[in-house]
Amino acid sequence: MNLIEYVSQPWPWYVAGPLIAVVMTLLLIFGKKFGISSNLETICTIAGAGKFVDYFKVDWKKQVWNLVFVLGCVIGGYIAQNFLMSGDQIAISDATVDSLKAYGLAQPGQGYLPDQFLGWEGLTSMSGLIMMVFGGLFVGFGTRYAGGCTSGHAISGLSNLQLPSLIAVVGFFIGGLITTHFILPILFAL
Repeated sequence: MNLIEYVSQPWPWYVAGPLIAVVMTLLLIFGKKFGISSNLETICTIAGAGKFVDYFKVDWKKQVWNLVFVLGCVIGGYIAQNFLMSGDQIAISDATVDSLKAYGLAQPGQGYLPDQFLGWEGLTSMSGLIMMVFGGLFVGFGTRYAGGCTSGHAISGLSNLQLPSLIAVVGFFIGGLITTHFILPILFAL
């Protein structure tokens, strides 16, 4: 197995987990909090939103490290998609494949996101438009109301043993289950 084949395989939990723990330990040592949604706050602050909303009157220069992290996520995602993907079908259960086919999705498991629903064609459909607009509003409101996003609460907050993060993560899972079992079937039917 060459290096590209090796790194294109999913990392096992015993590698990925300790790496996340090391990153979280370093963030704690340096007094930083991890989260993706705080980057939107930083970008809005840089764009001048503080002139209109007091919430955005913060020193954005203290958050530049987090913007570099997001840039690394984008670059890493590009590298993974274009150079490290094996091209194999995604390993999902037969029951899941049957459920997705019943919703009308063609070739489930061929990619991480269903193109017919989340591709450019899907985004111009009624269900795609509803999902993007209302999903974006709910995510934006929920992130602000919960004081952070899923990654911030689930990784940073839980590793700091914060009760509000535990409550938020439970809420995220409940919302995900409701969406999966009740809302997506309606959207797929549109």
